[in-house]
Amino acid sequence: MPGTGRVAGIVTTAELAAAGFSGARIRTLTRRGDLHQVRRGVYANGPRAREILAIADGRQLLQLAAAVAVAGPNAVVSHESAAYLHSIDLLCTPDVATLTCSPGRGWKARFGVRLHAMELPAEHITTMARLPVTTSARTVVDLARTLGFRAGVVTADSALHRKLVTKPELRAVLATCPRWRGTRRAGAVIEFADGRAESPLESIARAAFADCGLPPPELQVWLGGTVEPVGRVDFYWKQYRTIAEVDGAIKYADPDRARAQLRRDSMLRDDGFEVVHFTWQQITQTPEQVAASIRKAFRRGARNGELRRSG
Repeated sequence: MPGTGRVAGIVTTAELAAAGFSGARIRTLTRRGDLHQVRRGVYANGPRAREILAIADGRQLLQLAAAVAVAGPNAVVSHESAAYLHSIDLLCTPDVATLTCSPGRGWKARFGVRLHAMELPAEHITTMARLPVTTSARTVVDLARTLGFRAGVVTADSALHRKLVTKPELRAVLATCPRWRGTRRAGAVIEFADGRAESPLESIARAAFADCGLPPPELQVWLGGTVEPVGRVDFYWKQYRTIAEVDGAIKYADPDRARAQLRRDSMLRDDGFEVVHFTWQQITQTPEQVAASIRKAFRRGARNGELRRSG
C-alpha cells in the first residue's frame, strides 16, 4: 500500500490505482483482511483498522480520517466533529463528519460529510489523532455562530469547564471574524457561558432561566450545616434562599442515592432553604412551569428569611 501518513494508513481508491493496484487486487486484499473498507472509495490497512475499531469511538475516528482523505488537501476537521475530538459536549450529536475547507476551491458535498467553506488561519488549526483539527477556541466559536443559542452555550460551558479554553481566547478568535454570519450570537454565547456548569442539562437550564426572566443564579455552591456543609447545589439564589437542582436520568436509578438525596433536601429545608427539582424534559418542554415553581419558592424563601431575621 502507498504510504499516506494518515490514520491507519487510510488511502483512497484513486491513490491505490495510481500506485498500480487494480480493482481486482483491491477486492482480493479486502477479502483477505489486508485492506479494510472504511467507506466507498476509501480503505485502511486491515490490521491497523481492526486495532482502532477495538477501542471506544474507533469507528467514528476512522470515518473522520476517511472524510479528510476524500475531501483532499487543506480540509480540516471542524465544528461538531472537532468538538468530538476535543471531548467538548454537544447538545445534539450529528451523523455526518464536519469539515472546513478554504473558500473558492469548488468543493462538492459528499455523502456523510458536511463541508464549511471558511478561512482558517494557521493559529486556528491543531493536530489530534494525526488529523488537522480546529483548535478548541475556534471550534467553540464556529459552533456558537452556526448553532442555536442554547446549543452554543452547551458547547462553550463544556469547553470552559474542562479548561480547554478561556473567555479571552474565545473573544480573540471571534475578533478575527467580525463580519461572518452568526458572530453577534456567538458573542452573546461567549459572554453568557460559565465554566461552573457541569453538564449540558445545567447549561440548558441556565439559558431557560434567562429566557423566563429569572435572575442569574450562583452555580455549584456549598450550603447548609453548622459544622460542615450539607452539600453542593446546582443553582442558588441567595436573596431568596432558594435552591434549584437538576435531576438527570440516572439520578434516582439507585434507591440508595435517591434516599440520600431526600435526606439532603430535608436537611437543607431544615436550615431554611427552599429546594426545587426539575428534569431535562421539564426544563426543555415546559420551562415556564419550572420558572413558576422557582418564583413560588422565591416568595416562600423571602418570607422565611424575614422570619429568621426577625426571630
